[in-house]
Amino acid sequence: MTSNPVCYWEIASHDADKTVAFLRELFGWQFEYDEATTIHELPAQPGQGPGLGGGVFSLRKARLPFLTLYVRVEDIQAMARRVEALGGLMVIPVTELAGGSRICLFNEPSGVTLAMIQPAVTPAT
Repeated sequence: MTSNPVCYWEIASHDADKTVAFLRELFGWQFEYDEATTIHELPAQPGQGPGLGGGVFSLRKARLPFLTLYVRVEDIQAMARRVEALGGLMVIPVTELAGGSRICLFNEPSGVTLAMIQPAVTPAT
């Protein structure tokens, strides 16, 4: 991987159910609710063009709704250091998720929040 593609998105809404109903009606998207994470997941559709998966959830700590784009990277620790070296600010430091993927959220110098994800390494079979 060399291009660091956007691979996931999240919408934090004041009312996730209402947002999901709107997106379902507008675009025909079929969400799957995950009770463990409380995220309405929109799975990526393999073989159907450049679409990527995403999720919608209700705000917990933030006051304003937001959209976050996740960029896939190979070495999240190195990239987190690079964010800071380039004048960015870590919002949520590198965190390991269940399953082994690692994420972090950061602000670029003007304050826009972005995220990075390093997928879990799958053992060779």
